[in-house]
Amino acid sequence: MVAANLIESPVVFQPSDPPRTGRIAFWDPGGAGQLTVVVPEGDSIRQRSVPVSWWSVADAIPVLLAARHADRAHPAPRFWGAATTLALHLVARGRILPGVSGAGFDAWRAGPLHPDDSRWLRELAAAMPPHARAVALPGAPGEPLLPDPERLLRDFLDAVADTIPRSPAAGHVTGWSGFAAVEPQPVPQLTGWAREVAAGLDAGVRISLRALVSDESGSLAVVVQVHSLADPGLVADAAELWHRADDRFGSRARIDTILAVRRAARAWPVLDRLLQLSVPDRLELTDADFTDLITTGASRLAAVAVDVHWPKHLVRELTATAVVAPAETTDDDLPGWFGLAEMLAVNWRIALGDQPLTEAELDRLAEAHRPVVRLRDQWTVVDPGLIDRARQRRLPPLTAIDGLGAALTGTVEVAGTPIPVATTGWLERLRQRLTEDPQPAPQPAALKATLRAYQLKGLRWLDRLTALGLGGCLADDMGLGKTITLIALHLHRQPDHPTLVICPASLLGNWEREIERFAPGTPVRRFHGTGRNLDGATEGFVLTTYGTMRIDPARLAGHQWGLVVADEAQHVKNPRSGTARALRAIPARARVALTGTPVENNLSELWAILDWTTPGLLGTLGGFRSRWAKPIESDRDPVAAERLARLVGPFLLRRRKSDPGIAPELPPKTETDQPVPLTAEQAGLYEAVVRETMAGIRASTGMERRGLVMKLLTGLKQICNHPAHYLKEAEPRLAGRSGKLELLDELVTTILAEAGEVLVFSQYVTMARLIERHLRHRGVAAQLLHGGTPVLARDEMVRRFQAGEVPVFLLSLKAGGTGLNLTRADHVIHYDRWWNPAVEDQATDRAYRIGQTRPVQVHRLIAEGTVEDRIAQMLAAKRELADAVLATGEAALTELTDTELAELVELRGVR
Repeated sequence: MVAANLIESPVVFQPSDPPRTGRIAFWDPGGAGQLTVVVPEGDSIRQRSVPVSWWSVADAIPVLLAARHADRAHPAPRFWGAATTLALHLVARGRILPGVSGAGFDAWRAGPLHPDDSRWLRELAAAMPPHARAVALPGAPGEPLLPDPERLLRDFLDAVADTIPRSPAAGHVTGWSGFAAVEPQPVPQLTGWAREVAAGLDAGVRISLRALVSDESGSLAVVVQVHSLADPGLVADAAELWHRADDRFGSRARIDTILAVRRAARAWPVLDRLLQLSVPDRLELTDADFTDLITTGASRLAAVAVDVHWPKHLVRELTATAVVAPAETTDDDLPGWFGLAEMLAVNWRIALGDQPLTEAELDRLAEAHRPVVRLRDQWTVVDPGLIDRARQRRLPPLTAIDGLGAALTGTVEVAGTPIPVATTGWLERLRQRLTEDPQPAPQPAALKATLRAYQLKGLRWLDRLTALGLGGCLADDMGLGKTITLIALHLHRQPDHPTLVICPASLLGNWEREIERFAPGTPVRRFHGTGRNLDGATEGFVLTTYGTMRIDPARLAGHQWGLVVADEAQHVKNPRSGTARALRAIPARARVALTGTPVENNLSELWAILDWTTPGLLGTLGGFRSRWAKPIESDRDPVAAERLARLVGPFLLRRRKSDPGIAPELPPKTETDQPVPLTAEQAGLYEAVVRETMAGIRASTGMERRGLVMKLLTGLKQICNHPAHYLKEAEPRLAGRSGKLELLDELVTTILAEAGEVLVFSQYVTMARLIERHLRHRGVAAQLLHGGTPVLARDEMVRRFQAGEVPVFLLSLKAGGTGLNLTRADHVIHYDRWWNPAVEDQATDRAYRIGQTRPVQVHRLIAEGTVEDRIAQMLAAKRELADAVLATGEAALTELTDTELAELVELRGVR
């Protein structure tokens, strides 16, 4: 608020020596300082004293930056905000030089300036408002004389440049640690060195190079051009400064040009030969020199503000693209093609502009031994790599699925490096089909329901993939109707063989009811229990569980399936698990994964799902981790993330309830973090466990340490829940010992008084049993569903809750977090945190889904000052990144240092 008030008044900059000791004066009625300023008054000016607040440059930078776009800011702070932006751009681009100030102190200065920087500086100085330079120059006789705007602005740029780099790294750059110190350091012994460094900064000229190629022989040269910094339009060859009387560039032009060439030679040593000439104007280049210039030399020169100008007649548009050219086939043959081991040819296509070179031209290029080649009556610059590609035109062939991946990403990896790729024939047509927006398909006549527009679109998308023999993952939010969309797909495809659905045991009944409801007459059977068999299963649906598939994979793998569906596919996110291996052993013409959370913790889970639906698309797991997961998750590489999105986009359809037009009929959802204090008993237990376990953690390493960290985190979460939970008391007294349980009492009382129903989730079955016992003693009707609840009992619990017979439904997060339709609830309480927002969202979606008619309130109980409090902040950041980059979850906390872990679990704010 203080800074917001300051920027509503004028502000001035007062230079000093060294530059970083300059000060910013904000006109401030409450300021402790006084400053004499010159202000306009009518047609004249007058001097007066104003109260000010003095700020250092370092402290003022964020305030001035904020002023640049603040509506109520005075023009003066707005101006200095723009100047700060320019200064920070220069620093970020390395446009700063070390030197010695006029008083003999170490100082960084802004420069050398690129012509665009110089132009911006002049334009900005011309726009300087009077109040921004309202302090008169000292000792000026007669009327007060204000500072020159350009000089004052340059002083300010130097002040910022002298402030920002003050870090240990500065000493390594300059070779002397003084340039890292904040306090001024006297360095008169460096004056000579600084004079040479500053020569380019204070010179009146800069240089550029003009490349030349002889039309007849193709000989190569560069010519030095001199540019006036005072007049950017004034340019001449260096020869003119030596052979003509030309004082337009100033009396020091020749010396400054030689110094500029010397500095350029440090970036590109070939220019050292210019300094041996009596006139440093033209340098003949060898082929090796020219190759170095076009590959890295020009970029190194650009970094020191020396541009290289290429002649217009010298063509530099020779490009190489890898082309995947499959044998022609009809689109109807594509499913069979993807099942074959045939390979796709990959060749280099080299083009001049947009015209591919002929075979004869490629031969000429392959035989070239110079960096310029005569092609189509003009000299063409050739990168040495292009010559190699002209000599080796064939690349390693690709499988059909790898070719599809190359077509979708637009790149193919050659020797570990991604290069541009183009596709032709059926592969290009397939790419277009997969990337076009699927249009809604008419729903099957046999479907006894009216699909929404987005569901029809999902049906068309699934039909497109499965018809091609490919597979996909329908990853709509929970409650958006993935089940009915899949039933519609089965009816639309009319397969010759049955559709196999593998799902958690809790969803068998739901699938059976939905099929009977929306596709009456369609055969449906369960392959589950002791009497299971597949006799006569030749059509319709067969439903089984992941557990049954794991213990009886042979019979499922030996049956003919038209479509295999993995519901809640996150159950096979570990590709090495027995469940995942059993699923991969079941052959099918097409595969579909259904899940609301394709990625819960890391991108390898996405690989596990898509490598089942579309095998080979993402390569091996190891290759996927090195090519995609590490750059995206660890390095936060946006280019890699964008390429992966292009690759998986056609095979992953994700819609959210919050997307425009998806579920406009859904009522609002309100999410609230409910902080609760620990009781004295909880706080004492918490601190004792931290103290004792941290001692063991500090004394251990490796797996033993990781185990202790997990034990610590689990223990602290249980203490936050209730002391009896941690102490494993057989007959505990529950009331009055836990802040969370007391808040739960208040919430449940209020919800039931308002005729509401509530779901209460805990990741611990033991805690859920304690809550059930506590509510029963209070006379509150409640029921508990957990992983050990039989399937028929689950179905009955769901029926009772949906019928309004039981107002409080307690669920363990793993068992009750997926597949259940509990729209009777209008409140959801997360008693403890799973520490994964995707899993918590899934649980919440038991109530917040299609069919919900009342607003849903979500309550997350968080113990104040504990590890839960800190993790809640981490979860907020993780939720923002969940679509692209996800951390590795709770296990990552085991890799924290002892200090970081102690800070995480420290109990704060408890007296």
